Amino acid sequence: MTGPEVGIGVVGYGMTGRAHSYAYTAAPVMRALGCRPRLRLLSGRDQEKVARAAAAYGFDGWVDDWRELVTSPDVHIVDVCTPPGTHAEIAAAAAEAGKAVICEKPLAVTYAQAAGAAGAVRRAGVLNAVGFNYRRLPAVSLMKRMVDEGAVGEVRLWRGIWVSHEFVDPSIPFDWRFDRAVGGSTIADLGSHLVDMALWMVGDVAEVTAQSETFVRRRSDPTGGTLDVSVDDASSALLRFESGARGVLEVARAAVRRPCDFMIEVNGDSGTLAFEYARLNELLYGQGADPPALYGMRRIRAEHESHPYARSWWPIGQGVGYGASFVNHLGDLLERWPAGPWEPDFGQGAAVQAVCEAIERAAAERRWVSIAEMLLDGV
Repeated sequence: MTGPEVGIGVVGYGMTGRAHSYAYTAAPVMRALGCRPRLRLLSGRDQEKVARAAAAYGFDGWVDDWRELVTSPDVHIVDVCTPPGTHAEIAAAAAEAGKAVICEKPLAVTYAQAAGAAGAVRRAGVLNAVGFNYRRLPAVSLMKRMVDEGAVGEVRLWRGIWVSHEFVDPSIPFDWRFDRAVGGSTIADLGSHLVDMALWMVGDVAEVTAQSETFVRRRSDPTGGTLDVSVDDASSALLRFESGARGVLEVARAAVRRPCDFMIEVNGDSGTLAFEYARLNELLYGQGADPPALYGMRRIRAEHESHPYARSWWPIGQGVGYGASFVNHLGDLLERWPAGPWEPDFGQGAAVQAVCEAIERAAAERRWVSIAEMLLDGV
């Protein structure tokens, strides 16, 4: 590694904090960077757990108050990996302290919060990015490139589905994931990834309509009582894009034997592209101009060195996994340190949040909701 050292502070030591910490360690191993990331501080409220995590992940030290991390002179980049309801406050404080900020998705639990965070980094003039890491899977990036190159023609339809079994068991006790003010809705948690990919590939959404359901409405709490669940177990939406294309989105955490399955598909007037996370190194492509005898979808192994990110990984046939998406994402940001720009940035994260909140409102009020309505309300 060459170049200046960049101090990294990660707020939150759970699965996402662990994934980001791994990525900072692996990125300079897998690709040439102009800087040297150093894991300086990890923060978390439980001193015993955060101390153990800091040692395991390779941090120089730890703190039990994120404010101490944000103001530390050793930290240049603050990476926020806490529950969504805390994102906007921490990100704004980091920006005020003059630090570059990377925030996990969703940027916030409301559009007003997300817009506030975007305003904070804009006023401070600091680099900022949102953790939409699935953009950086080679097959998904190849899908985007092929759409841009006209491989499917004019986009007519987009669909995205993300289902998991996370909330299936009614005996799972109440925690922050079931409190919308802290964990956000399933629409925002899972759906933000899908909405980001939709905006990235197809363009702005004009309006939405939706439905939502919470099947287990109360969960047990540690005191022996029960608490109301304010998060949807499952939601689905219809989207109308500004371009005239149409879309379908479904998210659920109530799908038995679905651990973390998502798919995205784009249908144009001359072709189709489809991605399934269970086969994340592959992309399906069907071209309308193919001879009838070849009717169907061809399977592209998105591992050739001509494909996005593949050159930085293993020889074709070996594949990459979940962790590679974080390495690619954070590697891209570090590669552009300190001049930038970084993307997707907080402005894009706020745009995603506006669509998610429009879907929430449409489901609650049983009507079509325009994104313009959300933007006006968020001012």
